[in-house]
Amino acid sequence: QVQLVESGGGLVQPGGSLRLSCQASGFAFSRTVMSWYRQAPGKERELVATITSAGGRTNYADSVKGRFTISRNNAKNTVYLQMNSLKFEDTAVYYCKSQSSWGQGTQVTVSS
Repeated sequence: QVQLVESGGGLVQPGGSLRLSCQASGFAFSRTVMSWYRQAPGKERELVATITSAGGRTNYADSVKGRFTISRNNAKNTVYLQMNSLKFEDTAVYYCKSQSSWGQGTQVTVSS
């Protein structure tokens, strides 16, 4: 059974940083492309970042390029999203995705 458990969300001031984690189980994590998505209130869910199975290639939404970094530790079955220089518009529920499976999400709120 595939399980994806996100953590690390919270309340942060503009310009601050957070690191999200997604602990995976129930599938061949080291052979799977992983992604982070987010959904803000009243908006559609959008792709934030993707990382290939070995971590050699990453892609980012234009809105987060240069501020967010996706990484993974295949020995720990975990994918991360380091978020720096956070803006009000980064406020959303952040989801980890593997193939067709989703985590429950973790709330990130950027507020002064």
